[in-house]
Amino acid sequence: MRCIAESVDRIREAPPTPAPPGFSLRGFRPRDVPAVAGIVADALHEHYDTSLYHSLSQQWPSGFLVAADRSDTPIGFLLGVTQVEGEARILMFAVERDWRTRGVGTTLMTEFLARCRARGMRRSTLEVRLSNVPAIRFYARFRFGVTDLLRGYYSDGENGYQMTRDLP
Repeated sequence: MRCIAESVDRIREAPPTPAPPGFSLRGFRPRDVPAVAGIVADALHEHYDTSLYHSLSQQWPSGFLVAADRSDTPIGFLLGVTQVEGEARILMFAVERDWRTRGVGTTLMTEFLARCRARGMRRSTLEVRLSNVPAIRFYARFRFGVTDLLRGYYSDGENGYQMTRDLP
């Protein structure tokens, strides 16, 4: 993982858009760590020290979105950070297997991009495993395009793509 730079000045952001029935969007809470870490392990095949989620949530609190089921248990999340002025980076993004293709990812991405625009961001970037074809297709639907090949990027040595999109 790359170093996280200081955040740009924080501004007030628009309230979240309503989620489809069955789940809601909210901000990250410290008690979400076990569920989020479980989603990361299953979906992203990565294991991070739990303190990472707390420290990253402080960098841009409104950029750490959680989709929760009716019992308020996280079923997906998108963790965005700001490292470069005018640019948002999606550092982690995953949805629990049973909730995929039910609008959770689309709702998280749509809300995240709206928050980026509200902050005046001009572009967004992310990284994705070459083997994760469904995710690459998902990102392409949101107008992300491949901008770089990242050799040996992941902890298991798999290559990744960097994908980028402008935020009009």
